[in-house]
Amino acid sequence: MTDSRNILLIVSGGIAAYKALELIRRLDERQIGVQCILTAAGSKFVTPLSLSALSGKKVYTDLFSLTDEQEMGHIRLSREADLVVVAPATANLIAKAANGIGDDLASTVLLATDKPVLFVPSMNARMWQHPATQRNLGQLVHDGIQLLPPNDGDLACGEIGTGRMAETGQILERVLSLLSYKESTLASVTALVTSGPTYEPIDPVRYIGNHSSGKQGHAIAQALVQYGAKVTLVTGPTHEPDPPGATIIRITTAKEMMEACLHCLPVDVAVCAAAVGDWRIGSAAEEKIKRGSNSKTLKLVENADILKHISARNQDRPELVVGFAAETENVIENATNKRAAKGCDWIIANDVSNGTKIFGGTDNKVHLIDNSGAEEWPQISKIAVADRLAKKIVSQLKSNKRL
Repeated sequence: MTDSRNILLIVSGGIAAYKALELIRRLDERQIGVQCILTAAGSKFVTPLSLSALSGKKVYTDLFSLTDEQEMGHIRLSREADLVVVAPATANLIAKAANGIGDDLASTVLLATDKPVLFVPSMNARMWQHPATQRNLGQLVHDGIQLLPPNDGDLACGEIGTGRMAETGQILERVLSLLSYKESTLASVTALVTSGPTYEPIDPVRYIGNHSSGKQGHAIAQALVQYGAKVTLVTGPTHEPDPPGATIIRITTAKEMMEACLHCLPVDVAVCAAAVGDWRIGSAAEEKIKRGSNSKTLKLVENADILKHISARNQDRPELVVGFAAETENVIENATNKRAAKGCDWIIANDVSNGTKIFGGTDNKVHLIDNSGAEEWPQISKIAVADRLAKKIVSQLKSNKRL
């Protein structure tokens, strides 16, 4: 069978290079052809023979190959694919691409290609957080490069943090999405996304909070950036990396989030994915409350409802307001009632009861609830949920003749 879609996979020098082998196999199962470029550093981790055996094609390694370059191989490779995927993308190759350096086959192909490009970074946590790396990633996103951020967890170097290359399933989901949808259709759209928890202080040491990791909200911000939108992310305390290309506003309390959101208006789209605290302490103690024999009573005061407030705006109400409903029972019924009470256009509902592993996990299972009812989505990664939501937003704005 002839492959109808083709990927150019650039494998650079990181320990996660072994995941490229599984990715090739998974793509082949879907009749997606894979042509590989292996950098000199990448060949220290996987061999050309391994990549060739799985892809069924020659593996290219040398910019100055006499046989390959007789046909301007770097130009041909860059043009024959439908999508270029760099996995793993090291800090070194990211820096080259961001600064227009073409000193080997991989970096030269990235300069020569006119096709969509997806970078899948993998590196040490401190390398990922380094200002130079974040600056380079921001430049790539500005240049139209797609980015699949790394996960957090145990790293090969023995440290714990953000830097683990996305899992094969996550990469595959993004590749399939990009192959089916390549336009940057939100270039004229401004978007506000909220993410993470809020912390309401009890005293200078303690606070009321929740289990939100911010993974879903940050993924939504990243997806909207990659569809071309100008995104402002208002985020509570999280360990998630900042989505490159988004403007970041950090807050701690629900009051601060409300103020930041109002400051961002007007926008075209608002996605309120943050787990905002419903209550705060009426009067937080100025000093640490000491343990004693007597029980303590905390007086709670209800916080302002950010989603409801944004939905009820008059002149500067966003054209599309999306809320989230984290429920533990009667998910669809409760979320439907919440949508009516808040006045938003859509509610994304999910079950966060014990055992679902939604909080802090990489996957999500949601229902999108609108005027027509509830649309069930399968359990997929939070990155895939974000991408699917971004596509729905594009479709809605097109139907409203906004795009």
